[in-house]
Amino acid sequence: MTALRFRSTAILAAALTLTATTLVQAQERYPDRPIEFAVPMGAGGGADLLARISGKLLEPKLGVSMPVVNIPGATGQVGLNKIINGAADGYAVLVLTGDTYSLFAAPNPRFKLSQLIPLAIMIQQPSGFFVKQDAPWKNWDELLAAAKKKTVRVATSGFGSPDDVTVNYFRSQGYDFENIPYAKPGERYTSILGDHADVLFEQTGDVRSYVDAKQMRPIVLFYPKPVDIGPFKGVPVTGQYGIDISLPQVRTVVVKAGTDPAIVAKLSAALSEVAKTAEFKKYLADQYADPDSYLPAKEADEYMQKWLAKVRKIAAESAHKGLNK
Repeated sequence: MTALRFRSTAILAAALTLTATTLVQAQERYPDRPIEFAVPMGAGGGADLLARISGKLLEPKLGVSMPVVNIPGATGQVGLNKIINGAADGYAVLVLTGDTYSLFAAPNPRFKLSQLIPLAIMIQQPSGFFVKQDAPWKNWDELLAAAKKKTVRVATSGFGSPDDVTVNYFRSQGYDFENIPYAKPGERYTSILGDHADVLFEQTGDVRSYVDAKQMRPIVLFYPKPVDIGPFKGVPVTGQYGIDISLPQVRTVVVKAGTDPAIVAKLSAALSEVAKTAEFKKYLADQYADPDSYLPAKEADEYMQKWLAKVRKIAAESAHKGLNK
């Protein structure tokens, strides 16, 4: 080997060693700067609240701040697009809601789960139809009867969401429900109070303040079994009617695929610790959520696959029934 070639090989080996050492040191130091907690919905909604509570509890465990950044638009696709097109370095995590995830069930989805790594499912909540307190429909049967005679406007989080999938299911059954999408949670919540919509599709805890203040009331929950908590005790559930369209709201913390496994493990472990805290358990109770909501990364991935399969099944059945009416 010539002296020049030997020298070049030595330089290359040293460079590779330096690079490997730098990567290891970077992993060991992670995180060494703030981690962005992205919320693909507007401020004030359930996803925003989850990020703010989780972020606050994560900060002392990770040793850095976790500023919440709201990126609403297109049923969460704007925020999701930012994460997927960003760096896979663990410095941006995102709350993936069921509203956005259901879009993955489209025939030619813009996004795939393989582009993301679930760190944990943090909250699961029943969804339902809510009406303002003095609405003319006293119960679920009366609302269905009304939807047979006239258009009933339903405020939802957007087209392609579980809200939309559920509304379309009932449309396929001959009920005239119209999807009225709202990107901002606050506007969606108040839409029925201002008579801009007749019914609100929402989760149990997200509108707790309105229910507690007697401004709105639940009329049915899309859940397989009765929900024996707070103001939802005694509220009929679709499971009692033999209707299997339960798509509970699920909020998963994710990072971009390709993120270093050591970083993924560190973030997942920190979220596991958060889920065990008294403050987080109180948050779940306040949101009328499943107390066993938390699922670690592997189980979260399996749950999401099954949840998505159910979205596809309901959508397919709705399309079939609609075509054969």
